[in-house]
Amino acid sequence: MEQYNVTGMTCAACQARVEKVVSKVPGVTSVSVSLLTNSMGVEGTALSADIVAAVEKAGYHASVKGAEKESSQGAEALADTETPKLLKRLIISLIFLMPLMYLSMGHMMWNWPLPGFLNNNHVGMGLAQLLFTVIIMVINQRFFISGFTSLIHRAPNMDTLVAMGATAAFSYSTYALFAMTVAQTAGNNKLVMSYMHEFYFESAAMILTLITLGKTLEAYSKGKTTDALKSLMNLAPKMATVVRNGQEQIISAEQVKKGDIFLVKPGESIPVDGIVLEGNSAIDEAALTGESIPVDKAEGDNVSAATINQSGFLKCEATRVGEDTTLSQIIKMVSDAAATKAPIAKIADKVSGIFVPAVITIAVITIIGWLLAGQTVGFALARGISVLVISCPCALGLATPVAIMVGNGVSARHGILFKTAVSLEEAGKVDIVALDKTGTITNGQPKVTDILPVDGISEQELLETAFSLEKKSEHPLAKAIVEYGDEKKFTVPVVEDFQAVPGNGLTGTLNNKTLIGGNLLFIEKSLSISEKIKHSAEQLASAGKTPLFFAKDNHLLGIIAVADVIKEDSPQAIKELKAMGIHVVMLTGDNERTARAIGEQAGVDNVIAGVLPDGKESVIRALGEKGKVAMVGDGINDAPALTRADVGIAIGAGTDVAMDAADVVLMKSKLADVPTAIRLSRGVLRNIHENLFWAFFYNTIGIPLAAGLLIPVLGWKLNPMFGAAAMSLSSFCVVTNALRLNLLNIRSTKKDKKKKKAIDVSLININNNEKKEVNEMTKTMNIKGMMCGHCEAAVKKALEALPEVASAEVSHEKGTAVVTLEKEIADDVLKKTVEDKDYEVVEIK
Repeated sequence: MEQYNVTGMTCAACQARVEKVVSKVPGVTSVSVSLLTNSMGVEGTALSADIVAAVEKAGYHASVKGAEKESSQGAEALADTETPKLLKRLIISLIFLMPLMYLSMGHMMWNWPLPGFLNNNHVGMGLAQLLFTVIIMVINQRFFISGFTSLIHRAPNMDTLVAMGATAAFSYSTYALFAMTVAQTAGNNKLVMSYMHEFYFESAAMILTLITLGKTLEAYSKGKTTDALKSLMNLAPKMATVVRNGQEQIISAEQVKKGDIFLVKPGESIPVDGIVLEGNSAIDEAALTGESIPVDKAEGDNVSAATINQSGFLKCEATRVGEDTTLSQIIKMVSDAAATKAPIAKIADKVSGIFVPAVITIAVITIIGWLLAGQTVGFALARGISVLVISCPCALGLATPVAIMVGNGVSARHGILFKTAVSLEEAGKVDIVALDKTGTITNGQPKVTDILPVDGISEQELLETAFSLEKKSEHPLAKAIVEYGDEKKFTVPVVEDFQAVPGNGLTGTLNNKTLIGGNLLFIEKSLSISEKIKHSAEQLASAGKTPLFFAKDNHLLGIIAVADVIKEDSPQAIKELKAMGIHVVMLTGDNERTARAIGEQAGVDNVIAGVLPDGKESVIRALGEKGKVAMVGDGINDAPALTRADVGIAIGAGTDVAMDAADVVLMKSKLADVPTAIRLSRGVLRNIHENLFWAFFYNTIGIPLAAGLLIPVLGWKLNPMFGAAAMSLSSFCVVTNALRLNLLNIRSTKKDKKKKKAIDVSLININNNEKKEVNEMTKTMNIKGMMCGHCEAAVKKALEALPEVASAEVSHEKGTAVVTLEKEIADDVLKKTVEDKDYEVVEIK
């Protein structure tokens, strides 16, 4: 999408006009114009020059957004330059309005004293009012230039209504002044006094001043809606300390190049994304993730621009600079979301396109109607002017974009990034949330969960034996035990004569005693296991854990269970989703038993196990037939499913591919942010509905009142000045209502209660291995030594890396791998591929 700056737009009618003319340019496939940010996003093959020319022809100005220029300006690009200009106009207008109101209202209604030269000088009074009004009209000439230019281009806007109303009031008042002069020359004092009451100079001036007041308040409020984005831009560090040619140099952060070595002292901001080469420190990442607790960083860890080094000295290598840094990507996401349009905005767009012409037509009919009813020209004109100035297309045009902008600001502060306005709206409508298991519900890394020593053996002895034996192993399950031992600060000698038996277990010698570790089948080859111990192991396996047995000199020491444990916040997050009326489904490639155990702990509604990477996308497609689906994942294999879902949500710690494919990115990598994102989306939708209701309701009630339809019934008559005041406040109220979103507590569960939609996922075919060709064939491999889900994943990944293999369905419980082939492949190749991963292939059939 190419972005443009568009100037000259004043209301929703302008926005609709620009969209209409640009959409007709050959090669343009889609266009989205934002009145709030004065920007336009265009997709297609059309030339920039043709797009700019179309906008210029419509009476507005456009220019291509320069990435380098915008980046260098930073927050200055979003600085509120409009409010100071409008405030200056408003103050000068008020200075001249006060004496005008004194003459027209103070003297005429309350007989306030006048200067001697104006006493009984009715023509002088009229000329003084005309002079003050002309000055105010010149000060606010922008309304007339914009309004009548738009009228000439047959695209009337809000300024057209204001300009026509003020012009009509001024013109009729000027006519009355000249008519009064003629009457005074003829000595007809009665007619002179009659014309004095036909002056609407103060109405013309007051309309312009009040509309300027409304525009000032609106501009100020609109400026507040971009505060979050400006705050992000202000976070960007200005300077960096780099090491070049062995010398420390302080340069601009923009000059840091990829591969540069930079230094960060305690208290300094990190200038660009990088990787720690030396040092340890606690990093405050609240600016990017919203997480207040500092994160410890050491050698090999990644650091991000705009985060703050709180304690130690760090030496880092730059990995991402300029627009590639995490901060720049966040700013781009928030900016792009503001430039896009939510589907609900189309309602207001359709109305805005015909709103102003309809209002002008109603005003003309109102004037003619009252004249035919026998009213004076002044009375009829006042009703028509009231119709013009009370109508407010701005409130309609701002109802959606201001809420979207504020909502995006709130979400960014909490580490939740919506890429488009569509995703912000759609997130609140989901019926089903599909959660990937590994790395989303669980930590993605195996941990020690249970330690069960046999009678007579201490927990310490079991752990130290396991730690010393597993220290030389590279198996993922071994790493879990080693990490646990490191946490306990074990310092035991390393075993001798270490041997890893592929897929089964480990053996070694320590202090002339033989140590054995591995699964049940492996241990039973060396010693007998009681039924009680076997039962305990079975219970652990049923809970989704992998039991590892350890023995010393043919005496069993006990069992250590290892599992990929669920994150602390997962059960609460899933509970909140269910309370919001959302059906929660867990997708995993694990076997049914392990998946069910994790699903029960997490509290999901349904578990769909044995799903292949390409199968996830198919499952999401099937779920999509039962309601709106949000997919939450973090891996490369989740990308197709994230794209297929109505709303794709990526965990921030996941891969770049997953984040690119998603519509929403959770920077904190916490599942708890999923219900938070949905809660925020619902709050924004609620706010948009409120804004649209009041915008429509205001115009529906205001226009008939201004036209005088209630005069015969209730005697209510609306002065044009009050109409202008109402028009000014309507847009201000809409923007202010949107700003209330800043007060929304998106962590609170008080308003979550919602009736759950009945959804049956039991009939979904999880084996979505659609036959790509009729001649696809399968081979079943019997494999010995697989112990857990990690073993399954290793075999699966190795087999699916072969170009001839379409998919592989692996089960460590059955000891099989069912391989679906696209082309013929020798059994020896399959066998070698698996055995290279240290597993034994018994048979291929």
